[in-house]
Amino acid sequence: MEPAPGKAPGRRHRCLVALLAGLTAAFCLLAYAWHRGPGPEVSRATPGPTTTTTATVPGRARPPLLVVLWTWPPGERFRPRKCSVLPGLPDCRFTTNHSWHAVADAIIVHHRGVCAGPERLPQGPRAPSQRWIWFNLESPSHSANLGAMDNLFNLTMSYRRDSDIFSPYGELQLLSQPQPFSIPPKAKLVAWVVSNWQANSHRVKYYQELKRHIAVDVYGQHHQPLAQDQLLSTVARYKFYLAFENSQHEDYITEKVWRNALSSGTVPIVLGPPRANYERFLPPDAFIHVDDFTSARDLARYLQELSEDAARYQRYFQWRQWLKPMSRSGWAAHLCRACQVLQMMEARYQVVRDLSTWFV
Repeated sequence: MEPAPGKAPGRRHRCLVALLAGLTAAFCLLAYAWHRGPGPEVSRATPGPTTTTTATVPGRARPPLLVVLWTWPPGERFRPRKCSVLPGLPDCRFTTNHSWHAVADAIIVHHRGVCAGPERLPQGPRAPSQRWIWFNLESPSHSANLGAMDNLFNLTMSYRRDSDIFSPYGELQLLSQPQPFSIPPKAKLVAWVVSNWQANSHRVKYYQELKRHIAVDVYGQHHQPLAQDQLLSTVARYKFYLAFENSQHEDYITEKVWRNALSSGTVPIVLGPPRANYERFLPPDAFIHVDDFTSARDLARYLQELSEDAARYQRYFQWRQWLKPMSRSGWAAHLCRACQVLQMMEARYQVVRDLSTWFV
């Protein structure tokens, strides 16, 4: 029955109108979702040491983020630069001026600058939406006073794959089409560039045993001098390079692999985390792991045989037809990674409670 003119619709009519409106809205939402594809992807259930998960959001217009670099790696100069952010997202504004910390969207804290204690962190009131980012590229063995960092930060940024902001020493770029790779001419066998020489360290002890069975040319502060601008051209003349890390920790795979070995076009012999960990970052035939041999003598014998078999040696470069190793040179690349992640994530207010337990 139609309502009389000028009178409000009856209850049944109002319910019918609401139902039709709801169905129409649901249909529009389904059509919109089908057109756009899957919605925002929710991150892993256990994002490192944090206490809540993160959801990324589609690009949308936002004002530029102000990011204060509270502490900077020793001996490094800050050079402002523009980052290549996603379309529709503005760039970040970086500053080392501490006076802006109260109004900053985020504060990046390099661990070494504050490891003496929390008193070196920003003091005073803190906006609930401000994110403090713990930044560290050193291994736990060389990161002092980690316990003092618990319950202070909102996000972690490191070489660890389960960091909130994953910032590795290097990565592989997929080529758009296969490209032949030319192995640099080789005149020598094994090289090692090392400055942090600790006679009792595992890597030095392994080297001492290895050199008894095969010739190894050592460069660095306590050995043959080598200028930084000559490193890659020098290492390129060797068939193998000792990419020995100064400590063994999960995902701790540094420039020794990415820059010294792969960028120079030689085969890295790695000593660090287990082989399975390296294979998260590199093809299994891109490197030689010391753990694959029962002794340094067996490794030396294998290297000698491999150096005399051109076909077998070339197999360690086949993967480079499809993949290109990229080394992260300079601190600016790490800052831009932080900028991109900050622009894409929703504000989070959780605290990293057990940073010292996680970062081991």
